[in-house]
Amino acid sequence: MPSKSSARLAALTVAAVCSAASTLVLTSPAHADAVRIHDIQGSTRISPYAGQQVTDVTGIVTGVRTYGSRGFWVQDPNPDADPATSEGVFVFTSSTPKVAVGDAVTVSGLVTEYVPGGTASGNQALTEITRPTVTVVSSGNPVPAATVIDSRSVPSRYTPAGDPAAGGSINGLTLQPKKYALDYYESLEGMNVQVANTRVVGATDPYTELWVTVKPNENANRDGGTVYGSYTAQNTGRLQIQSLGAVADFPDANVGDTLTGTTAGPLDYNQYGGYTLVANRVGALKQGGLERETTDAQRRDELAIATYNVENLDPSDTSFAAHAAAIVNNLQAPDILSLEEIQDDNGATNNGTVSADQTLKKLTDAIVAAGGPAYEWRSIDPVNNADGGEPGGNIRQAFLFNPERVSFTDRAGGDATTATGVTKVRGKAALTASPGRIDPTNTAFTDSRKPLVGEFVFRGETVFVIANHFNSKGGDQGLTSQYQPPVRSSETQRHQQATAVNTFVKEILAQQKNADVVTLGDINDYEFSETVDLLEGDGELWSAVKSLPKSERYSYVFQGNSQTLDQILISPSIRRDDFEYDSVHINAQFNDQISDHDPQVLRFRP
Repeated sequence: MPSKSSARLAALTVAAVCSAASTLVLTSPAHADAVRIHDIQGSTRISPYAGQQVTDVTGIVTGVRTYGSRGFWVQDPNPDADPATSEGVFVFTSSTPKVAVGDAVTVSGLVTEYVPGGTASGNQALTEITRPTVTVVSSGNPVPAATVIDSRSVPSRYTPAGDPAAGGSINGLTLQPKKYALDYYESLEGMNVQVANTRVVGATDPYTELWVTVKPNENANRDGGTVYGSYTAQNTGRLQIQSLGAVADFPDANVGDTLTGTTAGPLDYNQYGGYTLVANRVGALKQGGLERETTDAQRRDELAIATYNVENLDPSDTSFAAHAAAIVNNLQAPDILSLEEIQDDNGATNNGTVSADQTLKKLTDAIVAAGGPAYEWRSIDPVNNADGGEPGGNIRQAFLFNPERVSFTDRAGGDATTATGVTKVRGKAALTASPGRIDPTNTAFTDSRKPLVGEFVFRGETVFVIANHFNSKGGDQGLTSQYQPPVRSSETQRHQQATAVNTFVKEILAQQKNADVVTLGDINDYEFSETVDLLEGDGELWSAVKSLPKSERYSYVFQGNSQTLDQILISPSIRRDDFEYDSVHINAQFNDQISDHDPQVLRFRP
């Protein structure tokens, strides 16, 4: 998956200036007098006053945002009796607001439906008052009491199905806040809300935000996270927390920690996770004692193979020693290691460099310095800027292997655009080029990483290893999209990629039915996905993460959901024998991660 930080930084830079451009255009009367906030919000996701000027809307300021999308939240202290209509709204000022929390104000302006991320994102719209004229009537007023969000108030069902007549959108549906979680949160949009004693399910990130759950028993894992185990188990208790206070005061939290006491502030909606409590008061951090895991060392007659996405590693990074320590200590120096997101020798500098020898030498030297083996490596340089990822970075997969334990069978002929094939040598399957690439000119791999395959020998037995980094999920609609169920457009390319890799595995097994084949890497899809079904085929492969309890199947945490992206799939000859699988949780649940992925380890006897 591409770096979250690069895409996020670009979007944050333009968030405020795009407010006017990313709006729903609605036809409505030009002016409305004497309306209340609940009238503006209405009982659907789209304001009945969208596109209209409103005058002298009254309320109390509950929060002020002086960064990013600048403005303030105002709430009517005298609510109506309809639970579907929110009593709060965001006033977008574009410049630093000249109001304070507790001010009683009147606001006149244009009611706008702003879509964070733009209409093409599929996100829901956020009702705002824009181009405002604001009058402070008085100051120091009590803020309307915060609505409590907890396990009892949030429904167990996530969302209604979208309206087929509206292309699957839920925007026009009347909110049912007692029935659906997304409707419940929408009914509180812009209002002062609070949570209490909530467990962290998504660690603090570089953008001063984290995720909590108000449902501690919802698909919980032993570390305190919330596992995403199917498309219909979205985990309704998840809520993003940001802060209106100083960055330095925001807690550095890991999964399993707790925000004790009250966390309170306006409920916002943004493109990075949907409904977000923007806190003017954050609970005290109580650490949960999360520790990085260490896998078991392989026995003498066991082959240990691992996959590890090192997140855009290039020679300028400062994380080499930490990665090396993780490989040597937490992964117990696996015999073969598939690395994803190895960048070229000058990283994102876009000057045509494609070699990654310096990157790989720096990593293998760091591993030796950490007390590990003197790994050798094999890889194939890509065509410049042809494999996706950060422009100029030329990410690729690479094999590290310990020559004291395994040997690599080198066969010439593999390059960026030449497909390796399968032949039979002395009655057994063999690659025509090793290392080689699988079907690199197939359109399935356009602007994406091509699978790398190599032939290894352990204690006289051949093992085929296929290193993958499938197409990212970029462009998919989010779980909080206005379209329900969300469209996962990126799956199309991954399905094609999975089919191509499965076809190659079939070719190996056709030549040698009992061949040991390991297909691994950042699959960028879940163990329950159609992508993995296609990879598995008719039993040619099986995702070994499914040997773990469902609560332990995760390698990545996204928007508070612990989920599986990194996987190791095995051929029948391995599955029939004893094997051990471990998802080694050293990164995804921590705020000080060196990668956003957890490595995976397989141990077996070829």
